[in-house]
Amino acid sequence: MEGGKLEDPRLSRMYAALVARRFEELRKGAWLLIVKRSGLLTFLVLTIGLLSLAVGWRAHRQGQFAKLKTELKVKRDSAPQVSVTAQPGGQDAIVLQRAQPTIGTVPEFLSATVLPGRGMNVLQITAYLPHKGEVQLLASPSLDEAARLMDGNGMDLSGEASLAMGGAFEVPWANRIFGAVPPGGTSIVTAWNGQPLNLPLTTTKYAGDAVSVGGLLLRRGADSVKTSVMPDGGEAQATFNAGDFYGHWISQTEITTSVQLSGRAMELQVVARNTGDKPEPMGVGWHPRFAILSGDRERATLRMPSAMRAEVRDRRSGLPSGKLLPVAGTEYDFTPRAGVPLGHLSLDDSFVHLRPTLLESGPVAELRDPESGYGLRITAVSPTIKAMRVYAPADAKFVSIEPQFNYDDPFGHEWPKEEDTGMVVLQPGQSTQWTIRLEIFPLAPDESKR
Repeated sequence: MEGGKLEDPRLSRMYAALVARRFEELRKGAWLLIVKRSGLLTFLVLTIGLLSLAVGWRAHRQGQFAKLKTELKVKRDSAPQVSVTAQPGGQDAIVLQRAQPTIGTVPEFLSATVLPGRGMNVLQITAYLPHKGEVQLLASPSLDEAARLMDGNGMDLSGEASLAMGGAFEVPWANRIFGAVPPGGTSIVTAWNGQPLNLPLTTTKYAGDAVSVGGLLLRRGADSVKTSVMPDGGEAQATFNAGDFYGHWISQTEITTSVQLSGRAMELQVVARNTGDKPEPMGVGWHPRFAILSGDRERATLRMPSAMRAEVRDRRSGLPSGKLLPVAGTEYDFTPRAGVPLGHLSLDDSFVHLRPTLLESGPVAELRDPESGYGLRITAVSPTIKAMRVYAPADAKFVSIEPQFNYDDPFGHEWPKEEDTGMVVLQPGQSTQWTIRLEIFPLAPDESKR
């Protein structure tokens, strides 16, 4: 040694390696003694296994495995909710979308486009039809064209453009209310329980008539919107803090509208709640325009539930006479199970006193297009739905079937006092619910050949 240092540095490295090896031997010995011989290793393995099973079971209960299987079986990725650029009413449209099956043997819904900025109008519903592919079920323009037409100006001042496309929700009444128009006025005057109502005067189809059509939600924008993903589709929900509908209605109202999409059925729901301090009447309806895809309107068939028909005094305006007529044995009898061809008959009529048949969950209406091989079924789930209105001009390629709470002109003096015209009375804090189910189904081979 010189100056307290080792002459050969290789000796230092050798001693360091011996010390490191000794520590490694001690570590391995401790592992064997503590873990392997004590049974701790077995305990750790069992614990990890049980935790993995618990996590897997929880994922299964939440439907994660089912979702994964569904995604693997379809030919393209599912997109349950997509916002697009056009903004009717100043808010993004929402597209609820399912994946199209790789090999489809029955009709299925694929998507629904809803407009929160326009009272949650269901602008379009697409479906898959065997041998036809993807089709559009509602008579509607493109989203961009709808945004252009729904500008809130001129003839659309009260949102009337919504009634000419898609499926508009009608609240706080459905269809028509008649009244008087003061000289030079732009509203009609009617009354409920002695309380006056001033309603916007409809200026398009019924020009010159003292009528207000379609309710007060047509051009209203949503105050909040929620969407959710479901294993076989999705749901969109919008809330409208409508208040007194800009002074046109009694009390204060909150409206919540939801559209739920799945492969074979859609559920549409409206909940109206009286948030004010006065009783108020409430009517709800839906105004869809179902396209006749084949263009063969004469062969398209309509089925309606057993009902009475509300007679109209004036076909041009639709003003009811207050009389209810039986449909049996008339050209308005659409009660046969397989429906009746529309032929050349123009319809602009309300069917009331609806009665479901045995084993049905509510009154049912059906529209069949034999040449296209599919049908649409509307079930009125809520017992408060008292009327179904059909609008089907002979020269048009669409049929509107409108399930609604109220008759036309529910406040009119033409109705007998004992007749319930369908308006639900909400006390402060009370709610009412309107729910329908829309289903798509295949036609039997013999139906398609008719």
